[in-house]
Amino acid sequence: MQRPTYGQSPPLHHPVPQHVSTVPQLRSPPPLRSQSQLHGYDGASYHQQHQQQQQQGSAPGNIFGQYGNMMNDPGAQLASQFGQTAFKHGQEYLEQNVSRFVNVSALKHYFNVTNFYVINKLFLVLFPWRHKPWSRKQAVGPNGQESWYLPPRDDINSPDMYIPVMSVVTYIFLQTVIAGLDGKFQPELFGYIATTALFVVIVEILGLKLGTYLLSISNQSQLLDLVAYSGYKFVGVIVTISISEIANVGKGTGGWVGWTVFIYTFLANSLFLMRSLKYVLLPENNNDSRVPMQTMQTGETRAKRNQRTQFLFFYSYIVQLLFMWILSRP
Repeated sequence: MQRPTYGQSPPLHHPVPQHVSTVPQLRSPPPLRSQSQLHGYDGASYHQQHQQQQQQGSAPGNIFGQYGNMMNDPGAQLASQFGQTAFKHGQEYLEQNVSRFVNVSALKHYFNVTNFYVINKLFLVLFPWRHKPWSRKQAVGPNGQESWYLPPRDDINSPDMYIPVMSVVTYIFLQTVIAGLDGKFQPELFGYIATTALFVVIVEILGLKLGTYLLSISNQSQLLDLVAYSGYKFVGVIVTISISEIANVGKGTGGWVGWTVFIYTFLANSLFLMRSLKYVLLPENNNDSRVPMQTMQTGETRAKRNQRTQFLFFYSYIVQLLFMWILSRP
């Protein structure tokens, strides 16, 4: 019997590669070397390489390589010496030119303060009612005579420049911050407030110099003393503005709280100036040769002394009232 034929399957065709590919030939690996030959380690060669790295500034552990030893370079040392020399000559030139207008050594005397002095001085300016004595202390010279005044750090009654300067800067920033909280801040406000503060101080100093000239008052350190005393008013102004803004919820220095604080700080500052400036305008002993300032002539009459007393009162109360009111305005 023959099996029935249902159909024949087509012949199988294997695909022919179209691109010829090259198979890399495998080679045996090179012979193994010892650990020392693999890393190229040799005691003598390693020592030589270490010395070379130290000379070139790239020793092991120096993450900066050849730049780690840059300051040992002669060129860098020369540049450093040149910079130091230029800075020294510039500082000497500045001191020589500034000393023509301002006595730098005398100005340093007014910045010789401590934290203890600053705190006590601020308390004295704000609460001068029961402070005694008001006379300034003097240093004793080799011959046993008092010759010069002690610096502020050693005498609470000595005027200083630190508190006035910092008070002026604080006043400027305080006014700009308040203006910013009210939405009125502008960059030009810094210049306007600083100009107003400096204008008040300059006018006050010019008025004091004119009064001391008309009253024949002379003092070696008079100008710096007057500049220092004219800046203490900013302490009371800062206290007035701060308390008034807090009490009035940002509505300015008006109201009974603002006026009460203003009157108190004004009276405290006026009394402080009356007692402090007394040694300049009204010395207790006119013939005392130990005092380095001569403010009253030997043939001065009582009328001249009364004029100086009136001038001191006018400056301490009338002038301070006007200037503190101008500075306290919003």
